[in-house]
Amino acid sequence: NQARIEETGLNVPSLLEVTKIDNRWALISEYIEGKTLEQLMNENPEKEDEYLNMFIDIQIKILSERSPLLGRIKDKMKRKITSTNIIDNSVKYELLQRLEGMPTDYCVCHGDFHPSNIIIREDGEVFIIDWAHVTQGTPAFDAARTYLLFSLEGKEKLAKKYIDLFETKYGTSKKEILR
Repeated sequence: NQARIEETGLNVPSLLEVTKIDNRWALISEYIEGKTLEQLMNENPEKEDEYLNMFIDIQIKILSERSPLLGRIKDKMKRKITSTNIIDNSVKYELLQRLEGMPTDYCVCHGDFHPSNIIIREDGEVFIIDWAHVTQGTPAFDAARTYLLFSLEGKEKLAKKYIDLFETKYGTSKKEILR
């Protein structure tokens, strides 16, 4: 996945090595000196709107890319829903029906797009990290996931600002994102 994202031309740290550490697979990538967008937002709360605009612009850039060899989000979610034992079969059925009703798209979806996954160097250059959950799919999915991440952190106000601004900038309705 990392190699496929590097091929898009997005600004990501270069992958240096794939190895095993303590019998677990590890990716070793270029170290980027800087601060995460989350750190900057916490240090400068008066700039939250400016940083949120930047954040969404970066996400829109990601969503404008295509990488046909990436897995599809609908396939990934179908596997996750069918393999879980923590929800009953009637809920699984309903979720699978909703999933089937989702539009099919081929945008690059980060899958874990959060301000902690954006590093900004001192010179202003932006890097996007943590591509473990990248897939291709609909922009509404990626926006919904980001909205959910903010909400689960207890940042409901930021989540609302995010979804409102994403709707305005990208043109996907809140209703579609929340669906």
